[in-house]
Amino acid sequence: MTNQRRKFLKKVGGSLALAGLGTAFEANAHADSITLKSDIKPSANDRIRIGLIGAGIIGHYDTDTALKVVGVELVAVCDLYTGRLEYAKEKWGKDMFTTRDYRELLEREDVDAVLICTPDHWHQRIAIDALKAGKHVYCEKPMVQKIEEGQAIIDAQKESKKVFQVGSQRASALAVLEAKKVLQSGMIGELTYIQAFCDRTDARGAWQYSIPRDASPDTVDFDTFLGDAPKVPFDATRFFRWRNYKDYGTGAAGDLIVHLLTGIHTITDSLGPTRIFSLGDLKYWQDGREAYDIINALMDYPATDKHNSFQVYTRANLADGEGKGGFGMKMYGTEGVIDIGWHEFKVSTVKRGKAPGFGGYDAFESFSRPQKIEFQKWYKETYGTEQSGYQIGRQKVYSAPIGYDDRLDHLVVFFNAVRNNTEVLEDASFGLRAAAPSLACNLSVEQGKPILWDPVGMKLVG
Repeated sequence: MTNQRRKFLKKVGGSLALAGLGTAFEANAHADSITLKSDIKPSANDRIRIGLIGAGIIGHYDTDTALKVVGVELVAVCDLYTGRLEYAKEKWGKDMFTTRDYRELLEREDVDAVLICTPDHWHQRIAIDALKAGKHVYCEKPMVQKIEEGQAIIDAQKESKKVFQVGSQRASALAVLEAKKVLQSGMIGELTYIQAFCDRTDARGAWQYSIPRDASPDTVDFDTFLGDAPKVPFDATRFFRWRNYKDYGTGAAGDLIVHLLTGIHTITDSLGPTRIFSLGDLKYWQDGREAYDIINALMDYPATDKHNSFQVYTRANLADGEGKGGFGMKMYGTEGVIDIGWHEFKVSTVKRGKAPGFGGYDAFESFSRPQKIEFQKWYKETYGTEQSGYQIGRQKVYSAPIGYDDRLDHLVVFFNAVRNNTEVLEDASFGLRAAAPSLACNLSVEQGKPILWDPVGMKLVG
C-alpha cells in the first residue's frame, strides 16, 4: 500500500471515528476501490479494452469514469447519430473505431467489455448479444424495459460465464454500504418503514434534452432506433428525448425509483417486495410526452431470513414546485432513523424506557388532584422513576470523502470482477429484482390495482 493510500484511509477512518461509526474501512472492499492511478502499475494482461454502445449523456459519464480506472482503454464507439460519432473521434482520437451497428463492435476481438448506454428498449437484445459474443457487460439501469425480458438476460449471463453488472451505482456507494453497517448493528432497532424520494426541478432533469440542429433522417438512423417499437415517421424529439415515451423508456419509475430500490436492497439484503401499488399523473410537462411526471408507490416487503417485514413509500417528482429537487431515503426503525442522502447520512436514535410516561397529551391531565397524587405515587412505586417514556438519543453523521465518486467505485467493482473472474452484487438477478418492482409501478398506474410480484422466483403473480 502506498503512503498516499495510507494517508487517505487514515483520513477517512478518522472522520468515521469522530462520527462514532467505527473505523473498519480497511475491511471494506469498496474502500480499496478508490485507487489513484499512481498506485497501480498494471501488466499487459491487466488491460481491459471497452466498447461504448450509446454515446449519449450517460454514455459519456460512464466512459469518462471508466477511463479513470487504471488499465482501461476505449477502442470502439457505437451510436445512431452521426454527430455523436464525429464527437467521439474529436474527444477520444481521430482513429477511434466508430459504427452505427453495435454488432460490428461486438465482432471486434479487441473489445473485452461493453458499456450499454442505449434507450431502455434496446437493453435486453444488446446485452444478450454481447454476452453471446463473449463480452463482459456493464448495462445501464433499468436492466430491462419490460419485466418479462429479465430472465433471458439472467440465463445468458449464466451460460456465458461473463461478468454482467447493472449500472445503478448505489450498490457500490460508500454512504449506502456504511448505512448498511449501521442497520445491521441494531442501532435503530427493528426496521419498520422506508421513505425514499428522487425529485427534479429543471427541464433537463425532466428529460428536456437539447436536440442538435442537424437532426434528420440523414444524420439519425431512426428505423434502427425504433427496433421492435411501433413504426412511426422520423421524429427527432422521440430520438433525443426518448425517456418521455413508453415505447422506448420506462418513465420516472425506471429512471429514478430503480436507484432508490437498488440502495434499499443493498442495505437490507432484501430480494424485493411482494405487492406494489402506485399512482401516477402528468401534471406539468404537457409537451406531448407519455411518461408521468409524478409517481408515488407503496410497496410491501415480507419477512425473510435476512430481515423482518417492512413497508416502503417511494416517490419521483419531475414537477417539484418547491424548487429544491433532490434525493433522499429515511429508514425508520423502532429505536431510531437513518437519514440518507447521496454521499452522506445521519443517524438519530431514541432511548425507550419500560415506563409509558404520563402528562402532556394524556388522560392524566383530566384526573382530579387527589387522583393525580395517587397516580404519581403508584407510578413511582411501579416503575421506579418519574421520567417520561423515552429520551432523544445522539445524532451521528457520516459523509463520504470530498470528491468521492460512487460511479467510479461501481465501475472499479465491475473491472475488478472482470480481471479476477469474480461475482458482483448487482448482477442480472439483482438487476431484475430492482427493475421489476420499479416497472410494476407503471403497471399499477395503468391497471389501477396492486401488482403482485414473486421476488424469489422473479416473476409476476397472477
